[in-house]
Amino acid sequence: MNEIRERFHRLTSFLIENKLTVATMESCTGGMIGVLLSDAEGASAVVRGGFFTYSNEAKISCGVSADTISTYGVYSTETAKAMASACRKSFKADIGIGVTGSIGTIDPNNDDSIPGEVYIAVDIQGDLTHKKIELEPATRSESRMRISGEVAALIESSLKG
Repeated sequence: MNEIRERFHRLTSFLIENKLTVATMESCTGGMIGVLLSDAEGASAVVRGGFFTYSNEAKISCGVSADTISTYGVYSTETAKAMASACRKSFKADIGIGVTGSIGTIDPNNDDSIPGEVYIAVDIQGDLTHKKIELEPATRSESRMRISGEVAALIESSLKG
């Protein structure tokens, strides 16, 4: 876990040095990515804000189209991409991060819930990248950190690309 925290410190420092702003819309990570991004000294210069959208209604109220959720499901690449774009636009950030999925148990409110399937997306000034993650059984905290590490890696590879 310290390795992931250190990775986010380096990432936030990179964002500060390059004057790149970031925003998040997180579901299953419960705001963990926002916490990790804002943990570095000077992070307020680049972290614009974030949404913690555990329910479908919250995602919709923060800019995700209800049609996207009804067409593709809340747990999908399309919804993660819509989350990343919506938060980027809402906070007028350079980078938007979207995360949705089921960590441990089936979500009784959504038919597309498959425990261990998580979808992440990064929107860098309109250029979208995404990844589906298959989690091994772990505690919720461990799963959130693993997802966060995958998000950091996706951002790093997108910025290099």
